[in-house]
Amino acid sequence: MGLAIDLEIKEDVLCIRLKGELDHHTAEELKDKASSAIEKHGIKHIILNLDELSFMDSSGLGVILGRYKQIKQNHGEMVVCAISPAVKRLFEMSGLFKIIKQEPSEENALLRLGVA
Repeated sequence: MGLAIDLEIKEDVLCIRLKGELDHHTAEELKDKASSAIEKHGIKHIILNLDELSFMDSSGLGVILGRYKQIKQNHGEMVVCAISPAVKRLFEMSGLFKIIKQEPSEENALLRLGVA
């Protein structure tokens, strides 16, 4: 199926909307696009909207963790929103929810980061 990556910048927040499958075939593209946007626009926070992400494997977790570390250097936060049950389970099993906050919607995530 592949992965559609939609990036939108709101102030110092990078909104990443993913549709499709985040796996070892598509992880590198997400990593490159997100890292480049973070550096180019001085991004402090990331919102991951996973509403339409149907599948994710460990390479997807790796990319997400890498971007988390990247924004942590800027004392930023990562918030995940609209997460599907299957992907949510992967986050829970991996322990990512210990470091990444979760919100029900992108609007809530923006409010949490003070950019509404």
